Amino acid sequence: MANISGIVKSARNIMRQDTGTGSDELRILQLGWMLFLKIFSDKDKELELMDDNYTSPIPTELHWDEWAGDDEGMTGDELLQFVDRKLFPTLSEIDLSTAKRRAVLVHEVFANNYNYMKSGIHLRQVINKLNEIDFNNSKDLHLFGQIYETFLSELQSAGTLGEFYTPRAVTQLMTEMVNPEHGETVLDPACGTGGFLSAVIEHLKASASTVAEREAIAHNVRGWEYKPLPYMLANTNLILHDIITPNIQFGDSLQRPLSEYTRKDRVDVIIANPPFGGVVSNNNENNFPQTYRTKESADLFLILMIHLLKDGGRASIVLPDGSLTGDGVKQRIRQKLLEDCNLHTIVRLPNSVFQPYASVATNLLFFTKGEPTQNIWYYEHILPEGYKAYSKTKPIQLAEFDTLKSWWANRESNEQAWQVNIDTIKANGYNLDIKNPHRAEEGKQHSSTELLDLLHQSFAKGDELLEQLHKELV
Repeated sequence: MANISGIVKSARNIMRQDTGTGSDELRILQLGWMLFLKIFSDKDKELELMDDNYTSPIPTELHWDEWAGDDEGMTGDELLQFVDRKLFPTLSEIDLSTAKRRAVLVHEVFANNYNYMKSGIHLRQVINKLNEIDFNNSKDLHLFGQIYETFLSELQSAGTLGEFYTPRAVTQLMTEMVNPEHGETVLDPACGTGGFLSAVIEHLKASASTVAEREAIAHNVRGWEYKPLPYMLANTNLILHDIITPNIQFGDSLQRPLSEYTRKDRVDVIIANPPFGGVVSNNNENNFPQTYRTKESADLFLILMIHLLKDGGRASIVLPDGSLTGDGVKQRIRQKLLEDCNLHTIVRLPNSVFQPYASVATNLLFFTKGEPTQNIWYYEHILPEGYKAYSKTKPIQLAEFDTLKSWWANRESNEQAWQVNIDTIKANGYNLDIKNPHRAEEGKQHSSTELLDLLHQSFAKGDELLEQLHKELV
């Protein structure tokens, strides 16, 4: 078996030498469309063999094998011109009259992307590297899927695409706790590079006992993404998880009036990390009822997600501290959440989980629609011993959540967990930003007299220690 990580490393080193792919982000995007086309072409050949009625949406001469498959084939300026002037224009204007999902997918990927490399010789070298990987070999595919996940995590530190990546440990925990089942529809309405979708797919594949169950996963696990680059990366991600035609819609979830989402759009499970800190574009807040209009994207997504859940539907979402507090429209949105749903658990995360892209403190909210909240359990996740913060080299690990998982099934108050009654929350203006009472002393604000008192105690203790030391020395 080929050493896949070695092949990928070599490909990236070649791209480093190219003036068009000088940053991590550009290298990942370049690799993104190339991988997409190679894997897509391979799968199309397989589908044509298996199904006489299947016709690939890609014209024959543009299939990967036709122009890229021969290591001694086109190179230099000839290759560059073919990719820039033939491949991209043709695939971005692909015939959509068939309305076939796979044709739409190819169109969306190529109409919104570029060949970033400037040297046809470097491009040929990268192509030849990718040709060493056999994507029809499930072992190679699985290994590559893991490497691809690592790439996506690197985007977090590459800058502008960081907002589309949620640490793997967090996506896995949220998926495990919500526990999507076969036959349920699962949606991520802001799916980014597809981290939650791939976690759900793996979760369901692990318990699939029939071919029908495995095939239904592709239809039932759905994503929406409005930015072209993460959309492409998410599709490639799902194809690497053995999904022939990913069910990801290209478009802005907030662009349709809320009232247009009807019963048929409702789902059983929502797992998401909606964009936060962002200002809603195109006056999309006007698609929401007057009482919930705000420019803060995370708050509008919360309203959308409550609306999209079926009665009895379950959700697990990431929200920043800013969405847990504040008055006016923010308060009304939280009130709606607590009245329409049972917000049974809030996991409070340290503020370095999403670094370096965001250093805000975040929370994982778990709720079920259809019954009002009575009590909320809070659980504070603390940094491992010796850590001051998470970082690129020390990201959060799934094993750190083991104590939370064992507590989950058998809940009791402890140093990290506490319960708050809905009456307390109502009396406090629906503020959900409730600090750990077991740590209250640490951050407590003291009055001037209390501070003087504490200072006196501290001096007294100091005198006592000095006296003791004096006695020992004498």
